[in-house]
Amino acid sequence: MKAVRLHEYERPPTVDEVAEPRITRPWDVIVDIGAAGLCRTDLHIIEGQWSGIQNPQLPYTLGHENAGWVREVGSAVSNVSPGDAVIMHPLTSCGLCPACRIGEDSHCENATFPGVNVDGGMAQQLLTNARAVVKLGPGLEPRNVAALADAGLTAYHAVRKAASALYPGTHTVVVGAGGLGHIGIQSLLAITSAEVTVVDQSEAALELAIELGAHHTVHATSDEFVQRRVLDITSGGAHVLFDFVGENGAELLAPKLLRTRGSHYVIGYGGTVNVPTIDIISREINIVGNLVGTYNDLVELMTLTSQSRMVLHTAEYPLDAALDAIADLQLGRIRGRGILIP
Repeated sequence: MKAVRLHEYERPPTVDEVAEPRITRPWDVIVDIGAAGLCRTDLHIIEGQWSGIQNPQLPYTLGHENAGWVREVGSAVSNVSPGDAVIMHPLTSCGLCPACRIGEDSHCENATFPGVNVDGGMAQQLLTNARAVVKLGPGLEPRNVAALADAGLTAYHAVRKAASALYPGTHTVVVGAGGLGHIGIQSLLAITSAEVTVVDQSEAALELAIELGAHHTVHATSDEFVQRRVLDITSGGAHVLFDFVGENGAELLAPKLLRTRGSHYVIGYGGTVNVPTIDIISREINIVGNLVGTYNDLVELMTLTSQSRMVLHTAEYPLDAALDAIADLQLGRIRGRGILIP
């Protein structure tokens, strides 16, 4: 089968012919991939940023946002059957460790992370397990939801964590309205009552934010302009800010857009948050990390999607054009999310 394989860090991956996966354990599930999302994390993986954290054995197949149709199942699998349309939680969790016992799948002590530390879904088939698959409801197609497996899940997870603080009369600021941010905006509008202000350097991204229902937008022409406009719009700063960029200076500006006792949710990454401890103490601000999301978060997200309250904006590429898609993502030419179709 064809697969997008990373052979060396700082070098583009290649589309190779590799062996199809096989069932070897009772809980294994093999999925025919219908679509695989392309994520900025894939760029960071290629750069080697994840090498010391996940230690994958090169070469391996990229792709951690995957959906498709069940092809084959192990002897113990009863929640899905061949032919079922499914989306995969990014991690294959064990179900037995303390994190799994409380539903924190993303922190499973025995997890694998397809596309990050083992073979992923930028291929014609993917090996996963029964705990990772979520059956899609009627009318949902893999190509329309694949990127929700990580971009959507991560954005929704952050919003879900903050939802109790976003009651009527509160203000939230979304930094970055791209692949993650445009899903975060929809999540905020679906499950909170906050007024939503979106900040982005791209006028096209801000146009999309307005189409999705954002109440205000700020064109990020300079940090000074953004800070002045956001503090004005929010009457003193965000109660909760979601940083879907996390690099290139966005992570440094974000805390300046908070009001006293506000919370800075870090979702995008690559930079360094640098806040004087006296500011954290005197203003009682919070900095909150976010890693993917839980299995139940993904189930809730699929429910919102089936209700047409969550729409993924995508640019589709054939699997053979993976390098074109990666280049377009690097250069900011993708509106929404890039999707590879085997």
